[in-house]
Amino acid sequence: MTGGSARELGGRLAPTLEQAADGVWLMRGGFPHRIMNVYLIEDGGGVTVFDAGIKDMTKWIRQVGDEMGGIERVVLGHGHEDHRGAAPGLDAPVICHPDEKPFAESKDPSPYFHLKHLDRLKLGGRYTMPLLLRLWDGGPVKIASTVSEGDRIAGFDVVHFPGHAPGLIGLWREPDRLALVSDTLYTLDPQTGAPGHPRVPHAAFNRDTEQARASLRKLAALEPEVVWAGHAEPVRGDVRAQLEHAADTT
Repeated sequence: MTGGSARELGGRLAPTLEQAADGVWLMRGGFPHRIMNVYLIEDGGGVTVFDAGIKDMTKWIRQVGDEMGGIERVVLGHGHEDHRGAAPGLDAPVICHPDEKPFAESKDPSPYFHLKHLDRLKLGGRYTMPLLLRLWDGGPVKIASTVSEGDRIAGFDVVHFPGHAPGLIGLWREPDRLALVSDTLYTLDPQTGAPGHPRVPHAAFNRDTEQARASLRKLAALEPEVVWAGHAEPVRGDVRAQLEHAADTT
């Protein structure tokens, strides 16, 4: 796998850019911890964007996309507020899984969030998370077309990982066993932003947590070498064992 130091795109409020793998660039955004991951995949003479981060990242994604030859398409790993945020402002066709289309095009992309069950979140998250979601969201986005498991896009195979969201997808590149998986898993505490071990997404934000566990096991069975998620750091090392442990952990 290829890696490199991060390039500063602006001041301390701006995202950074680094190479995550051959032909794949990672933009980290979101103040103050830059835990929102957007992937720019070299695709012919242009770029495919996988996940669209938050609204404040829009101009930076456009800038880097232009530098890479132009944004050909935006593929949503899923349509939650912090993953569709920049999509409406990128002037490119937006693609997602058929099961995610009605949510991505809706004013409320995650009506199944369990934020009303306050005991599922720590005290701070009970009040700040709904506000953050509104700040991060760029609003409904028109879906130009859909992709399903088995389709290929930008040199990757599409894999369906439902649970956190009904139409959550990842991108899998078998030759180097690279997986870009959006929120199939977390590698951080979603309420504090602190990095940590891989884990099943928090139940407060899932459509179906048991299905999310099954999707994590499905990802582990691919035996990836590196897994990059929708937030924070990748999973490396004995990836399969780490993911299987996460799937079995409460």
